[in-house]
Amino acid sequence: MEPVYRALEATASLAVSVTGTKIGFCGLEHIPASDGAAVAINHTGYVDFLPAGLAARRRRRRLRFMLKAEMNDVPVVRFLIRHTGTIVVDRQAGAAAYADAVRSLRSGELVGVYPEATISRSFELKDFKSGAARMALEAQVPIVPLIVWGTQRIWTKDHPRAVGRKHFDVTVAVGAPISPRGTVEELLVTLRRDMTGLLHDAQAGHDHPPGAFWVPRRLGGSAPTPAEAEALDAAERARRARKRTGRA
Repeated sequence: MEPVYRALEATASLAVSVTGTKIGFCGLEHIPASDGAAVAINHTGYVDFLPAGLAARRRRRRLRFMLKAEMNDVPVVRFLIRHTGTIVVDRQAGAAAYADAVRSLRSGELVGVYPEATISRSFELKDFKSGAARMALEAQVPIVPLIVWGTQRIWTKDHPRAVGRKHFDVTVAVGAPISPRGTVEELLVTLRRDMTGLLHDAQAGHDHPPGAFWVPRRLGGSAPTPAEAEALDAAERARRARKRTGRA
């Protein structure tokens, strides 16, 4: 079943091998072997979905990612979206995607959600949107926190792709499922606490060269601080708004 998804998994595994990327996995037992769960993933680059998907594969599961609608403009990505159960999110009208995600969770799927919504230029956790908590509460499924660390070296915002056999180290760390109880705000506080702990533990297992662009300022790198990153994000949003106005 799902030949396109299976081919994508094989391609991802081949890419890991060809580039010499070393992915370390920990906490995979926290990914449910069956039943639905919202898998909350941090967002540091354009390829962090691949290690997250490979983590689910090791549990014989598949992630149904929520992906912004703009990616439909890329023909190859549009084909993959249509054949891998991806949930397309229109940021101007997200109700339909939210309903699709809740249905998928209730039907026993793993839905991959990025609580930060966009890539973190600081490589620290940004403010969380409420969608992951709301859908988990509505579908009555757990949230599984998942951290990917190291993929920002491969391809992230404001920096060229690092292609070739680079032998980068990547860590995927999965935390204990969070029960869908309490309010949205309470669930978000717990999720952020758990993801922060996982992120710091994953970072502790890596060397971080002083001044490296992919290393957070907190660890001696040259990445923007969270405040500087937010200013860059705001400028990017303003540019996109001007473009939309121009097209209109």
